[in-house]
Amino acid sequence: MVDDDLWALIEPLLPPWPERAPGPQPVADRLCLQGILYVLHHDMAWQLLPLELEFGSGQTCRRRLQRWQQAGVFDQLHRVLLAELNAAGELDWSRACVDGPPPGEKGGADTGPSPVDRRRTGSKHHLICDGRGTSFKVITTAAHVNDVTQTLALVDGIPPLAGRPGRPRRLPEALLGDKGYDSDPNREELRKRRILPVISRKGAPNIQGLGKLRYVVEQTFALLHQFKRLAARWERRTGLHDAFVSLARSPICWRRLKKTRS
Repeated sequence: MVDDDLWALIEPLLPPWPERAPGPQPVADRLCLQGILYVLHHDMAWQLLPLELEFGSGQTCRRRLQRWQQAGVFDQLHRVLLAELNAAGELDWSRACVDGPPPGEKGGADTGPSPVDRRRTGSKHHLICDGRGTSFKVITTAAHVNDVTQTLALVDGIPPLAGRPGRPRRLPEALLGDKGYDSDPNREELRKRRILPVISRKGAPNIQGLGKLRYVVEQTFALLHQFKRLAARWERRTGLHDAFVSLARSPICWRRLKKTRS
C-alpha cells in the first residue's frame, strides 16, 4: 500500500491527464500505483493481477507504468527521496561502492550470453550506493558485459543532491570496488573527478579491510531483489524493466527516511 505521506511526494510528479480525454474515466493513479507495486512484489503476469483488489486491470497498470517511466516520474521521485535523506544527514559521502552480481535475469533486450552458462541469454544489474547502502544508480546490461565498463557511467549517474548547506553534491570522496573493477584508465578518470579509487588489483592480495566496507552493496542488492520481479527478468522491453528497477528503489529509500523521522 502507498501511505499518505509517500503519495504526497508522488502525486505532484505524475503527468496530468487531458481535460477532455476520450473514453471512460481512467482508474485513479494511486490505485494503479498500488497495482504496479503488487506485481513488482509478487512477480505475477500482468493478466493475473486480481480484479477484486480494485487496482484496475493488469494491462491498465502496465500502460500506466510505461507512461510514468517515459515521463521520468520514478527517477524524479528517487531524487526527491535522496535529497530528503541527504538533508537528514543519512547519506555517507565518504565512500561509494560499486558491484555487479552474477546474472540471474532472463530475456528481453540488452541481453547476451551468460558468463556462467553460455547456452542461456540474460542481463544483470550494475549498482552504485553510498557508504550506508542507499542506491544512487542502477544500470541494466547484457549478462556478458564486464563490470569495469560501467564504472564511470555509474559514478557520473549520481544525481546532484541538495538538502545540505552549499552547492548540491553528487560525487563521493572514494570509490570502493573488487578486482572486477581493476582498470588504470578508470583510476585516472576517478582522480580527475577528485575521487580516491580503492580498488583491488588482479593478481595481488585484496586490500585489507575492503570487504568489511563493501558489504553494504551486497545488502542493497538483496533489498532490491526482494522485489521478485527484479530477481528474474521477464520484461522483453528494457524500458519497462528499468521502470520496475527505478520504482523499487523508492520504497527502500522511503523506509529509511521514515526511520529517521520516527
